[in-house]
Amino acid sequence: MGLGRWVFLNGEFVQADAAAQSPFDRGFLFAHAAYEVTALYNSRFIDIDRHLKRLSRTLNAIEIAVPDDDIESLHHEVIARNELDEGLVYLQVSAGNQGPRDFYGPEILRPSIFVFSTERQLISDVAQTGVKAITKEDTRWKRCDVKTTQLLSQSLAYREARRRGAYTALMHEDGVVTEAASANAWIVDQDGAIITRDLSPSLLPGVTRDRVLSLLTDEGYVVQERAFTVEEAKSASECFTTSTGVTILPITSLDGHAVGKGLPGPITRTAQRLYYQYMGANIALAAPWAKAN
Repeated sequence: MGLGRWVFLNGEFVQADAAAQSPFDRGFLFAHAAYEVTALYNSRFIDIDRHLKRLSRTLNAIEIAVPDDDIESLHHEVIARNELDEGLVYLQVSAGNQGPRDFYGPEILRPSIFVFSTERQLISDVAQTGVKAITKEDTRWKRCDVKTTQLLSQSLAYREARRRGAYTALMHEDGVVTEAASANAWIVDQDGAIITRDLSPSLLPGVTRDRVLSLLTDEGYVVQERAFTVEEAKSASECFTTSTGVTILPITSLDGHAVGKGLPGPITRTAQRLYYQYMGANIALAAPWAKAN
């Protein structure tokens, strides 16, 4: 995953290795910051309008002024400067350097803005083969529906998963799945019902989740939006996650137990095919294993 040479920081484009942020920024002192990540495929941003809408919602929720900058134009200039046609663009918006360290700060918190890009293959090998996952108690704060930079719990979940020979984790509260470590979680039960948790402060309203739900619904599938347990996930016929960075990721093993047949299932493949087509991918070239039967 290659970092783009050019980044945008507080009003100017600079070389990535020359970018410098104040250690007194409230994002560093208090994790008082939001972020968004938007995928780029064949030089086209995927659902950037939905990402920017969610950003505004998050900024309002954590009391950071919405930037005056034309954020969408910044995204386009970042990819142009870095000659990027596939990958991710990250937007970090913090509460900025507001002077001496103070919990309250000024009434209006003027933002600091950082935009950078990474080259990344969106339809990767793990999308074809699936991955192992673990379950882990969800220890995050109680506003998981806003996309802030308070990602310590997610980082520790990934670290534990890797130590246990897995790729990711399903987070849960008292045995009820909230979401994956950095993605929304889905299961298909033994009767073929497609289930993903209903939106609440317990999980992020994922842009990819919303798009996949719409694509499946348009295809005639019924999706149940409700909470499900760890045990339901372990006994499911299929399990997958949705996110901007990894799109649709099959989970084939959970806590060492095979999910279904231990292979990506037909609903997962359908979701992948529909979403890849929405991205503008040539299925026959990029993901022949996801093509319709």
